[in-house]
Amino acid sequence: MKIKKVSMIPGCISCGTCEVICSKVFTVKDIAYVDDTVDPNEHKDDVEEAADMCPVSVIKVEHEKK
Repeated sequence: MKIKKVSMIPGCISCGTCEVICSKVFTVKDIAYVDDTVDPNEHKDDVEEAADMCPVSVIKVEHEKK
């Protein structure tokens, strides 16, 4: 299913897991940020893996409805 939006909710612990898995979409500075200029669908598997592996579950991946 196509990704509609990727966002971060408060609570990031800056562990860097998302950036290691998908540095094209995620950047960690003081907390993790999503690069809105990149189409997350070009890195769909990595984006979804980063969300699944986030130890505090702050990465939200919204999918388009069919």
